Amino acid sequence: MQNQKRVVIDYVSPQLNNREFFIKRVISEIVNIDAHILVDGHDVIAASILYKHENERKWKDVRMQDLTNDEWQAAFTVKKQGFYTYKVEAWVDYALNWQHGISRKIEDSQNVSSELLEGIEHLKPLLKKVNKSEKEYLTKCIRLFPEESNYNAAITEATSKKLHHIFVKYPEKVLVNSSIDFKVYVDRLKARFSTWYEFFPRSASQKKGKHGTFKDCEKLLPRVAQMGFDTLYFPPIHPIGEVNRKGKNNTTTALKEDVGSTWGIGSKQGGHKNIHPELGMIKDFKALVKRAKNLGIEVAMDYALQAAPDHPWVKKHPQWFKWRPDGTVQYAENPPKKYQDILPIYWESKDYKNLWQECLDILLFWIDCGINIFRVDNPHTKPFYFWNWIISEVKKKHPDVLFLAEAFTRPKVMQQLAKQGFTQSYTYFTWRNSKHELIEYMEELTKTAQRDYMRPNFWTNTPDINPFHLQGANESKYIQRYALAATLCSNIGIYGPVFEQMISDALPEKEEYLNSEKFQICDYDWSQENKLTTIIKKVNEIRNEHEALQQTNNIKFCNLENDNLLAFYKWNDDRTNELLIIISLDSDNMQQGNVQLPLRDLSLMSGQHVQAEDLITGSSYLWQNEWNFVELHPTLPFHIFKINK
Repeated sequence: MQNQKRVVIDYVSPQLNNREFFIKRVISEIVNIDAHILVDGHDVIAASILYKHENERKWKDVRMQDLTNDEWQAAFTVKKQGFYTYKVEAWVDYALNWQHGISRKIEDSQNVSSELLEGIEHLKPLLKKVNKSEKEYLTKCIRLFPEESNYNAAITEATSKKLHHIFVKYPEKVLVNSSIDFKVYVDRLKARFSTWYEFFPRSASQKKGKHGTFKDCEKLLPRVAQMGFDTLYFPPIHPIGEVNRKGKNNTTTALKEDVGSTWGIGSKQGGHKNIHPELGMIKDFKALVKRAKNLGIEVAMDYALQAAPDHPWVKKHPQWFKWRPDGTVQYAENPPKKYQDILPIYWESKDYKNLWQECLDILLFWIDCGINIFRVDNPHTKPFYFWNWIISEVKKKHPDVLFLAEAFTRPKVMQQLAKQGFTQSYTYFTWRNSKHELIEYMEELTKTAQRDYMRPNFWTNTPDINPFHLQGANESKYIQRYALAATLCSNIGIYGPVFEQMISDALPEKEEYLNSEKFQICDYDWSQENKLTTIIKKVNEIRNEHEALQQTNNIKFCNLENDNLLAFYKWNDDRTNELLIIISLDSDNMQQGNVQLPLRDLSLMSGQHVQAEDLITGSSYLWQNEWNFVELHPTLPFHIFKINK
């Protein structure tokens, strides 16, 4: 026999795969909940969001509002890291139903003496719940409602806002219905807002041709901090294999002096829990991590689950690799790319439990060394459910740890990695250039279900990707690309000093760097400054000072009838910080046009003036119209306007 519940709860959102996965937020972020809630007939119904942190026993309650067409909405704020559980609860509210019904009859000049007596039955149960003053008021109503001589006073109280407030405050939930439980995982703020800088430690030396050390890296920390970066990411720092070592420019024959690819991990000197001896010792690495932290920088490590042919695992755990009949292991491939210096792990090994545990132990080892951020190399080539397990295991004891997925692959694969637990994700931004492409991609990231689980990280370049549009590009193009990344997305990164020194020589017809640092030590003038470094520093300062740029999802593109100009509005949650960004996509020519202000979003009336303060130049403009003229030149191809009303 079916139960007597009457209220239907449907289409609760946000949720992922009918609660197979959790949505994501950061501390102090809002979770907006929508649901379709309906009942047979015309009774008044009520609904609430119930939520609690995993360490709390009692549910908190937020009443939902009926918007229109049986669509209800409410929100709650998450204040602690870890999991929250939330659900929708709904019921026929007989007290409110009574008050609504008696009000309609009174408006129709009907006598409601009988209805007043019925109302007493809704008041009596509340006497045990209300405070002292409310109890006095309800007692007065209970005495008043049966008295025919005070009929007018009785109907006044029966329809009063005060009584309505008490009914809402102390609902009588009869035949309540609840949705299933859903979860939201809450990270620290850095999951949503971070500014990454990548360089190779072995190229950190100030002496030409000399292998860099962690002590050399320490000397560069002030430079990274002064440019406004809060995350310093190092490619692998482990011993590099000698068997099948790659030479310069990815040649398969290495000379004696060739240092090999840092991703060819493992040799007789150790594996994933060891440090390349020329970089220093573990104590040097810990000192670097500590020094960086004192400057407001977190060091992020590369987590690459693969092995060079002479990695200690190959002899100690041969079952972790798939051996061919001739006694060899097929090297890693991603056609047309070949990685002869890397053996892929055999994830279907019967000894997978020990393999997984070793992979977890690697993370725990470096976490104990002070690392709380990992950039994960090629996670899409490992099982999805492995990532779900290992990230969950780490988060149980180390909730501060963040994982960035380096997976430039098919959209659904990238999305699945995010669902399985990755904190941030590389994106296709590197290849999005036109106005249409940028708007379409941002709308996908911020207006679809992806906004609840996939946090994008916009990288202008990487050691693997020297995008065609930067090859031989002028200074304006580099400024444009950094401005786009830094204002469109709250998580961003650059590979330096290649980016800011505009080093762009490429292999013919490939998006790969000539003399790639992946295969050799590079010599840089680390003291070099230019207009681009000045712009990067200024933009990073603005990002740190303005909450509107510290989240990605709050964005609205503005009309600007010039395909070479992109305009968008960004804001913080309480609209106390509102920015208008305009960027020229033409690095060679002046571009101009009229931008339409989003008046409704700015809570402005037509003709009401605003002050647009350019945060880059310090100039200020008084705009009195909905449409306003803008002009941008290659010398400074963007505006970041702070809107002051």
